Amino acid sequence: MSVGIVMLVHTAFDRAEQLARHWSAAGCPVVIHVDAGVGRGAYRTFTKALKDIGTIRFCKRHRCDWGTWGLVAAAQSASEMMLRDFAEVRHVYLSSGSCVPLRPVRELIEYLEARPRTDFIESATTADVPWTVGGLSEERFTLRFPFSWRKQRYLFDKYVDLQRLVGFKRRIPPGITPHMGSQWWCLTRQTLSAILEDPERETYDRYFQKVWIPDESYFQTLARLYSTQIESRSLTLSKFDFQGKPHIFYDDHLQLLRRSDCFVARKFWPQADKLYRAFLSDSGGGVTMAEPNPAKIDRIFSKAVERRTRGRPGLFMQSRFPNDGWENGVTCGRYSVFQGFSDLFEGFEPWLAKASNTQVHGHLFHPAHAEFSDGQTVINGALSDSAAQRDYNPIAFLTNLIWNTRGERQCFQLGPEDIEAPLWFLARDPNAQISVISGAWAVPLFKSNCNFSELRQEAARLQKLENAQLDILRSPHAKARVRIWTMAEFIEAPMEPLQGIIDEMGQHSLRRLSEAPKMSDLTGFGQFLQNLKNQGMHPYLMGDFPVHPGGPSQKKPPRKPYLVQ
Repeated sequence: MSVGIVMLVHTAFDRAEQLARHWSAAGCPVVIHVDAGVGRGAYRTFTKALKDIGTIRFCKRHRCDWGTWGLVAAAQSASEMMLRDFAEVRHVYLSSGSCVPLRPVRELIEYLEARPRTDFIESATTADVPWTVGGLSEERFTLRFPFSWRKQRYLFDKYVDLQRLVGFKRRIPPGITPHMGSQWWCLTRQTLSAILEDPERETYDRYFQKVWIPDESYFQTLARLYSTQIESRSLTLSKFDFQGKPHIFYDDHLQLLRRSDCFVARKFWPQADKLYRAFLSDSGGGVTMAEPNPAKIDRIFSKAVERRTRGRPGLFMQSRFPNDGWENGVTCGRYSVFQGFSDLFEGFEPWLAKASNTQVHGHLFHPAHAEFSDGQTVINGALSDSAAQRDYNPIAFLTNLIWNTRGERQCFQLGPEDIEAPLWFLARDPNAQISVISGAWAVPLFKSNCNFSELRQEAARLQKLENAQLDILRSPHAKARVRIWTMAEFIEAPMEPLQGIIDEMGQHSLRRLSEAPKMSDLTGFGQFLQNLKNQGMHPYLMGDFPVHPGGPSQKKPPRKPYLVQ
């Protein structure tokens, strides 16, 4: 009998009983500490259930709140009883009621018998580890922490601020250097008894009672004084997320846990029946004596942490949605935005769908409703064309559309009246390809049959809206691929920008466009713009349009050449 088990229990007593019987059946004496916060009735029922096993003891109870001295006091009381009542114990293994052996217990016994003077305890100085979460590393040893971080958070924070303000620092007892590590250790009788019987124990206890999270530093520090051979690692597989909270193992982690070759793992979900049946059965096969190797599964835990903190590109989830800037790519795929093209060209959307083999929508942020391709009212992912639902969260609407249709490039139209469109979001998205023909909104006004005074007011309103949009798209913070042409500049040689847009979309191998969209008849458009000027409105976003087209004696300016393959 070379290994004694100290169990700290505060809940799930049926599972704790099952574990205690499993340890005891393998020849390990067990000393159990039950949190003083557990009611007397539950405590009596638990002790009565294990009364039939002579190698199980219950020690003095302490209240064990997270991060407080009670956890150290519980380990001290249970360890003292273990050393006093079981003289044949050579190693003492600290565990909890949710720590489950992953391998036959006899493998752990033989492993420790082969290393009779080795202490397995994670022990490192604060300067050497990046584990601390919450901003307290060295300060946990130099400040006082009389308040519970979980139950008295306001007092905890204010008292820390006060100590920092007055420059208070505690004196570390001479002869020790604070170390930190996992609270789940396995110490030899010699080392543990030296810690518990140290003449300076009262001094050390008084100091560590006001250290923050002393269960991760008390034994880890004092073991350095007495151990002749420390393996700075825990034999218990215990993984933590980026917030410092322990991962909980469920039934679907069975194969993952088996691959680790670790002796013990925590923290098991009490209802994980499949795990308890698999690891607490008597069928263990031959002794393998494989070295515990949690690194085998570290990559999976690292991926889990990254997935939780960064997420998948373009998919908002619980952990990142409230945190602006946590996104791993704001959208999941590339998409194209066109402004002014459907005003300047007739049938632009069908032409673009044919030329690029993409899904081309109308104005997704039209004030009346979202204009999905082919007149659909509901699109992939049950995304409705309802303006009310879209405008409740326009960014979520767009990211959902791109996510639900991933694998197929999306294109949609934008205009000055699409005031609900998330322009800043579009401008900062590297996946966005934004092409703008400024002033093209004037073409529908030119063709309309409205009173000219109304046209002038509407033109002034639309120009103001589009100018504000262009200011955003031209921002130095924009990361999207933005190209802006004035209307006069674009119609001078329309095939060149169209060819560049299609090539950049990359849906086909690079080839020349064989068909161009039909441009609206702009005869008289220059005079229309001049009339707006005459009425006091200055249409500057369209570029320089001549009032009268050149006569027969005037030569037309040569068109810009482009390569035809």
